Amino acid sequence: MADNNTAAVNCGYIIVTGAAGFIGSCMAQYLNEQGHTNLILVDDFGVEAKRVNWERKQFEHIVERQGLFEWLERENPTIDCFIHLGARTDTTEFDYAVHEALNVVYSQDVWHYCTANQVPLIYASSAATYGSGQLGYDDSHELPEKLQPLNPYGISKNEFDKWALKQTETPPFWAGLKFFNVYGPNEYHKGRMASVIWHSFNQIKKDGLVKLFKSHRHDFKDGEQLRDFVYVKDLVKVIDWLLVVSQNQSVNDLRLTTDHLRLSSGLYNLGTGTARSFYDLAAATFRGMDKEPNIAFVDMPIDIRDKYQYFTEANMQKLRNAGYTDEFYTLEAGVGDYVRNYLVAGKIY
Repeated sequence: MADNNTAAVNCGYIIVTGAAGFIGSCMAQYLNEQGHTNLILVDDFGVEAKRVNWERKQFEHIVERQGLFEWLERENPTIDCFIHLGARTDTTEFDYAVHEALNVVYSQDVWHYCTANQVPLIYASSAATYGSGQLGYDDSHELPEKLQPLNPYGISKNEFDKWALKQTETPPFWAGLKFFNVYGPNEYHKGRMASVIWHSFNQIKKDGLVKLFKSHRHDFKDGEQLRDFVYVKDLVKVIDWLLVVSQNQSVNDLRLTTDHLRLSSGLYNLGTGTARSFYDLAAATFRGMDKEPNIAFVDMPIDIRDKYQYFTEANMQKLRNAGYTDEFYTLEAGVGDYVRNYLVAGKIY
């Protein structure tokens, strides 16, 4: 089995959707760092505010999202890897049709292309599929039909997961990654939906303090709401590893020893496996700026109060069983890197 530091195998083109956005642009940079410039970047490149995320990346083509499949049919390039990170991610957008168009229908089109052309597919699912967490955070394939996400975004991601699990015609390998709370560079354009770290950094610069939501549940103290925060550099590293191992299995039909399980297609959690508090997150942001924590608490907006997750923690056993052994950034290390090397420095990854 390939080790966890192995770069993606040499292949034809690698498609990355959402490449002008937060995670997609980080994915493109990580692939560049592994020596891959054979990228096809896909997104809505008309959003000028995102230009800085992608314009200095190394790639072969950029293709507008809405014209991707026509372009693929016309150009007929050799595609060996498809990383589908493009999505409508606004959890405060309550019109399901908006999420359905990109997160379900467009993703089905991606699936059909990868199936027809036998291209491995990695796509972004979400921990938002788990709703309030009453059924836990286990990435078993029996759970999606029982889940009740709290907003249209989570519903759309779960609907596609359910659809994918029912398909009899599939890509040669596919993985739906349930991203937990991802943070890191290149998220500045997300506004309200940017991470608490980004908001905290800007509040500290402006006012010298951070405002966190009060708890509206008796079993959680203010600031002690818990999430599984995962650094984007870990996330893109896992995606690259999945592509390496899945392609090695496909090409070599590896017969793995009993020390490892064969990597199987399906849903995988992608967090750290350790929940931390928003207070810890804000305090780490202060320390990344070499300041002492100064934290106040404000009422949570009414429009999200009854749809708010108070606890998330990824069960990471399936990915570990598949052979991924690298450690994840601790909250303090990840936030420190993000704040010092990107936010304070004013840099893009």
